[in-house]
Amino acid sequence: QVQLVESGGGLVQAGGSLRLSCAASARTFSVYVMGWFRQAPGKERAFVAVINRSGGGTYYEDSVKGRFTISRDNAKNTVYLEMNSLKPEDTAVYYCAATLRPFAFSHYSERDFSSWGQGTQVTVSS
Repeated sequence: QVQLVESGGGLVQAGGSLRLSCAASARTFSVYVMGWFRQAPGKERAFVAVINRSGGGTYYEDSVKGRFTISRDNAKNTVYLEMNSLKPEDTAVYYCAATLRPFAFSHYSERDFSSWGQGTQVTVSS
């Protein structure tokens, strides 16, 4: 298990930007595939993006493609989610997650990830 702590959430107007960070405790951070999920009020937690171990491979949920960018810095044990052109429908609690499963260019399920952060709130006003 790896401990994950998200930060960077907040309130932003539609069209604005935010950068989320997720710091991991593991000394072997680079062995984990990392993902971001979000949970909007009254909805289930949903996949947003995933990045492979080296940072060279990424995959996004369709609604965030072209607006969000997932990246990682293995030297800092941190994964990021850069969010641009934010919309009110992006309002949610955002979670980062870690898995030892192989990376794939495909949608991931919650069940694929074994470690989760506590979440950070992102609110986009119209």
